Amino acid sequence: MVVKSQIKFIKNLQQKKYRTQNKLFVVEGIKTVRELLNSSLKVYKVYVTDSTVLELEGDFVEVISEGELKKMSGLSTPNKVLGVFHIPVPGPLDFSDWVIALDDVRDPGNLGTIIRLCDWFGVKTLLCSSNSVDSYNPKVLQATMGSISRVNIVYGDLQRILSNSEVPVYGAFMDGTEVYKEKFPKKGILVMGNEANGVSEAIEALIGKKISIPQFGPKTTESLNVATATAILLNEIRRG
Repeated sequence: MVVKSQIKFIKNLQQKKYRTQNKLFVVEGIKTVRELLNSSLKVYKVYVTDSTVLELEGDFVEVISEGELKKMSGLSTPNKVLGVFHIPVPGPLDFSDWVIALDDVRDPGNLGTIIRLCDWFGVKTLLCSSNSVDSYNPKVLQATMGSISRVNIVYGDLQRILSNSEVPVYGAFMDGTEVYKEKFPKKGILVMGNEANGVSEAIEALIGKKISIPQFGPKTTESLNVATATAILLNEIRRG
């Protein structure tokens, strides 16, 4: 039986301040937990309602009841497995290839999808402004589908980092050069802005080249979702 203090501890990790204090995060679901167990991430604890689900052995595995899992889960319908992993120390910023930089992206689903896109397109480094959503937010993790373990995510002072950049800085804007007319270099930084306000004025001043995605349909849609736009732009960048 899981003691109440243990359930409370796991439940508290749904909140950023407790994740930061304990340097731990929670992920749920058989597929994602299995993928993280096979990654370089260090496991803290895995709770399962059925010991045959993942066929795991070790002191870090604990079989619990469905009722106990529901108490510690952040999901309305828990999926048999809950894993707790150590938050890794971010690696150094690597500008030898393309880097995606996020200026105040707040939606967990968007960040999770962008992390997955970085993994798909081979972008190893994701730079997030300090006020962007936490990458270990449970909703972010759910959207990454395990890609969180393969992308180096660094939070920092975006303005300072961009102002010292030695590689070209691109930014996504409504009024930029059409992406299909642009010839991209082998390395650079692509800045994506906030869902509602786009790239901030302070960051805009540091962008050397504005690019846009042309609209072919009627002018009834105001803008593209930031994750969708990132996918289109990364595809063009990788096409060279």
